[in-house]
Amino acid sequence: MNTDINTELLKKYAPMKGRYQLLPDLTPRQSVALLCRVLYREGYNDHIAGHITCRQLDGSYLANPWELTWGELTASDILRLDSGGRVIEGDWNITPAINLHMDIHAARHDVNVVIHNHPEWSSVWSAAGRIPPVYDQTSAMVDSDPVFYDEYRGTVEDGAAGRAAANALGSHKWALLANHGVLLVANGIRQAHLRAVTLEWRARLAWRVETLGDGSPLPASVAADIGRRTDSNGFPFLWEAMAREEIRRDPSVLE
Repeated sequence: MNTDINTELLKKYAPMKGRYQLLPDLTPRQSVALLCRVLYREGYNDHIAGHITCRQLDGSYLANPWELTWGELTASDILRLDSGGRVIEGDWNITPAINLHMDIHAARHDVNVVIHNHPEWSSVWSAAGRIPPVYDQTSAMVDSDPVFYDEYRGTVEDGAAGRAAANALGSHKWALLANHGVLLVANGIRQAHLRAVTLEWRARLAWRVETLGDGSPLPASVAADIGRRTDSNGFPFLWEAMAREEIRRDPSVLE
């Protein structure tokens, strides 16, 4: 299935009502809250660590609050920030590490979503200083390897360390930060979801395969071809399916 077909499928079914409606109409805050909740269940669950920013049309940014886990927040908890990362709407505080996101958004006008966290399995590979191999098609749904930033030794609230991490990402899609966690960017919520779940799936499966031994990674050309057909728009219907599941589990996420 090529990218053009993916786009046509999303156009055909996403707006339809009734039996074929993939998701209810969501506000931007609801979408960000759902992304936090869904990724929490995928392993992005290091207590209150981690932050997501989402650029808005008016130049502001939506972000999750510092004080709440990704697994408990709701749409009304999502903050609105100005271009300097200061809270202009919301009842909570923003992480001191928000400068990392602001630096990336300022440098990358193609980037609308930035995610930083310490997911369970990707963090193992970041601590080991290795990029997890691609052992299956789900691990290949993004068509490049993460950048490994080996010089990262601080916490991202330090301005210089945050800028260095942003610079190391460059024009790439995602990165492993040595002894720390992950950093990834995307053009929107669907693509951000795909990249985040792909990285954690890839890290988890690679650990298990290499623990068992005798694994054979996919040929690089096959992995790249799979990624080219999925990453540009997000795998059709995956984000919607996971968001629906979260809404069924806890409808209050939309409040």
